Amino acid sequence: MTGPQQSSAPTHSPGSQGSLRKRNQQRVVEALVRVGASTQADLARRTGLSTATISNIVSTMAKNGLVSLTPTTSSGRRAVSVQLLASDGAIAAGIGFGRRHLRVVLIYPDYQIAAEESIVLPQKYDPRVGFALAQELLDKLLVETGTSWDALTGVGIGIPGAIDNRDLMPVLGTVWAEWAFVDVVVEMEARLGVPVILDNDANLGSVAETIWGPFGGARNLVYLKVGSGIGAGLILNGQPFNGATGVTGEVGHVQVVQDGRACRCGNRGCLEAEASISAMLERLAGVTDIESTEQLVDAALLGDVAAIRVIEDAARMIGRVIGDLASILSPEVIIIGGPLAVLGEGILEPVSRAFERHVLPLVRDATALVTSTLDDRGEALGAAALVFHREAVRVL
Repeated sequence: MTGPQQSSAPTHSPGSQGSLRKRNQQRVVEALVRVGASTQADLARRTGLSTATISNIVSTMAKNGLVSLTPTTSSGRRAVSVQLLASDGAIAAGIGFGRRHLRVVLIYPDYQIAAEESIVLPQKYDPRVGFALAQELLDKLLVETGTSWDALTGVGIGIPGAIDNRDLMPVLGTVWAEWAFVDVVVEMEARLGVPVILDNDANLGSVAETIWGPFGGARNLVYLKVGSGIGAGLILNGQPFNGATGVTGEVGHVQVVQDGRACRCGNRGCLEAEASISAMLERLAGVTDIESTEQLVDAALLGDVAAIRVIEDAARMIGRVIGDLASILSPEVIIIGGPLAVLGEGILEPVSRAFERHVLPLVRDATALVTSTLDDRGEALGAAALVFHREAVRVL
């Protein structure tokens, strides 16, 4: 009796040159998947590999048909843009569920946006109603772009609440009651028939900022989503940081007022309970006619004294917390996202004053504090990008 047939494919020991080349190539692929087309100098910075190593890897990948090379300029000098080549027609979808809105986007592997659309949802909607509407909107966008369902690589979904990566379930106390115990991945995969990836809105916003935002070169970035809740998405050393369970960046549940307002997490005085948009609207109830996020933003832009006051009060608490966060992480940039980002200096100035009082001068001077330029698109865009991130290893 003959033994099992030995594979003729070459194998490499963990410390061999072949294994090292494969790991380095994977680092290059992952960098290209994260941010799209990059120059060789950018790839060297993002991967930590030497420019000579990058040049050799890119040359080999180009010969094997994995990347395209295009002449370009960088800082006024001639350079070569490296871009992954993907299978024809591949596309990814991102679905962002907000408190009152739903957005669906389609993107190509080079992160060009194929189509996008958003609709308003009723307050406290049933998630299954949202799922059905998302499916309809996705189907509509596929038809409009002439794309078949077979070309859909996967769907990324963002919801406003922490996700436990161990079972992919929303974490109680961080998510609206309507979403508790809803198995989003299982239900949406059954509806759509494609792989589904789930994450929270802040994490996805941080991913989107590294691709479509002006700080794509930052290796250490914090995206702070201020909405009906407050959470932070973290990019550390060029990678999304999810910790042991996926529950990271929950700055909304840092206590800022001792024995303050009750929070949905069960504690009191949390940043979210004191400084979220929901908390701002509660403070304005009975004092003004402002009842919605849109009205709050419009009133602040028109100079309404009460609206500006509650925003500034909340901004001081937010600035204190992100000052503590910056002291721990020392990021290159902190980006404030969510509906209040359109206020620009109206939100940045009071946040910055508190931030500067609660952080070391060296960290303060090295950290850019800005508002997001992506409006409410970041969550859905980041969700779609995450699909290609998870596909990175399959490009090799």
